[in-house]
Amino acid sequence: MNRSTAESPSQNIRSLMLFLQAHPPFSSMDDHHLAYFAENSQLRFFADGDVVLSPESGPVTHFNVVKQGQIRGERDTRGDGRIDTTFEISEGECFPVAALLGERPTRTLHRAAGDTFCLSLDRDHFVSLFADSDAFRDFCLRGVSSLLDQVNQRIQSSAMQSIGSDSSLDTPLERYAVRNPIVCTPDTPIRKVVGRMQDNNVGSMIITDERRYPTGIFTLRDLRTMVASSAASLEDPISTVMTPNPKLLPISATAFEAAMLMAEHHFAHVCLTDEDGHLVGVISERDLFSLQRVDLVHLARAIGTATHLQTLVALRSEVSRLVDAMLAHGADSGQVLRIITTLNDCTVRRVLELNLKRDDPGISFTWLTFGSEGRQEQTLLTDQDNGILFEVPDGMTEDQVRERLLPFAETVNQELAECGFTLCPGNIMASNPKLCLSAREWDDWFLRFIDASTPQNLVYSCIFLDMRSVFGPKAPLDRLLDTVLGRIQKNDLFQKMLAGNAVERRPPLTMFRNFRYAPDGDRHSLDLKRQGLAPFVEAIRVFALAHGIAAPNTLERMDHLIERGVFSEQDGGAWREAYSLIQAIRMRAHQDQLERGESLTNYINPNHLNPLDRRILRESFRQAQRLQQKLELTYQL
Repeated sequence: MNRSTAESPSQNIRSLMLFLQAHPPFSSMDDHHLAYFAENSQLRFFADGDVVLSPESGPVTHFNVVKQGQIRGERDTRGDGRIDTTFEISEGECFPVAALLGERPTRTLHRAAGDTFCLSLDRDHFVSLFADSDAFRDFCLRGVSSLLDQVNQRIQSSAMQSIGSDSSLDTPLERYAVRNPIVCTPDTPIRKVVGRMQDNNVGSMIITDERRYPTGIFTLRDLRTMVASSAASLEDPISTVMTPNPKLLPISATAFEAAMLMAEHHFAHVCLTDEDGHLVGVISERDLFSLQRVDLVHLARAIGTATHLQTLVALRSEVSRLVDAMLAHGADSGQVLRIITTLNDCTVRRVLELNLKRDDPGISFTWLTFGSEGRQEQTLLTDQDNGILFEVPDGMTEDQVRERLLPFAETVNQELAECGFTLCPGNIMASNPKLCLSAREWDDWFLRFIDASTPQNLVYSCIFLDMRSVFGPKAPLDRLLDTVLGRIQKNDLFQKMLAGNAVERRPPLTMFRNFRYAPDGDRHSLDLKRQGLAPFVEAIRVFALAHGIAAPNTLERMDHLIERGVFSEQDGGAWREAYSLIQAIRMRAHQDQLERGESLTNYINPNHLNPLDRRILRESFRQAQRLQQKLELTYQL
């Protein structure tokens, strides 16, 4: 039953405005828009169990904000008559935006959970506020996406206190690139190329074919190398000294994409092409540094060329500073994770290279990484989950190869620990003989792993099915993963057991949408990795493996699942954003811990968060619940 209370707007407007200002989207709205809402809303009371809205009530006529109490959503999601709680709406939260905008009934029954008061704005006043307030309209149209923007803006605002910039990592390269760069053909003499570079005061020359497709690049660095080594005569054609197959990006790409490409491959120029592949521009590391005032490329190159372990250890301290700067320049959580992963990969490769120079075991191998680093989702809180896939030379046995590689791997693991990559307490490291295997042994291992779906093997699946190569030939791993994916797609029982294991890790919400604290943490703490991110990671992994998606990254897996129609655009987008929101809060918590000189941890006390972040966590955890419900329906769990 609905009961309205007639309150005097003149007596309550200020107190209502103060209440609204503590919650989005009202926290971003102008005072006169808040006053408009307060003046024209009614305070409505619902007793415990009252139906607030139902599909049978007809098109929605009011926009509501919970002032006190809670609203529970009820729906027959399984189609068998059993009613599930699909969401809980708490103090400061709004409903039902989508139905009101669509001028339709709500699809979910809304019921009061305990005595509840709501501020209710009728449709006419809602339409006026929607038209007048940009912040309110953006929130209503974009929902959880606007929450993501708000938390990212606050992260950027905090980081900008130390550095200032009016540029964004999402800036299109066409705004800053050198357009129509000077070019030459492959048969042009080196002397002529150098002369043209001097005349035009540029540091690079792009070599193109007759169709203006880039085939090579020659830079001042290449010229210095050529002179120092006397590798060619100035009369030789430029094709003899150019770097072939330069890296390409479309002109519509962003500064972030160019910076990452340069950082991953340690070069200073990227060619920009139109949709037909014709050269239209070039951008340099110097251009990006000028644009962003962030030298990601330089740091990656410094790591990649370090000559001593202690140099690497010192450089690793710069990663946190760089993350701070990237957040200030507009990098979202996914971009920051890629930055950290790229620098981690550079460090691992350099440690391996330095050890190969000192004591090469003489065996071709691929260095593997698993778990969060394999998914490219590791934050500043790093640990080691790695292994080796090796080729067996003629005349040697697998055990003989292992005997050579294990001491090498032990040294690498220890040196990575000095660089800040914590040794794995479960010994999931390349120095473990069980994880230093030939291609045949890895294949046998996965075969047993999939066919015998023991509880321990299901735990291992969370680690080893998120695998990629960091160093060495990629083809052996590609062949292995093709075989493994094929087996999983044909094994319905393994998929179902994997799904059952995935839904055991429930998001940390109680039935009434309060937080359920981590059992192994502080009394009032949440584990953002295990309780918040893991439900997404593990559910998405099952869907991805079942559909033969080889990408280990969770966001990439989501994108592929949306493209294949496994997820709808609406659901996939909501799950993508919720996952990103939790990552953003987790990364900011790590930055705050570093500033306070504390050890990094994934635990946070939600009572120490502001109302926006608490709401974000609740909404994100609710999306994880919805994702798990889809997994349960798919596999009839």
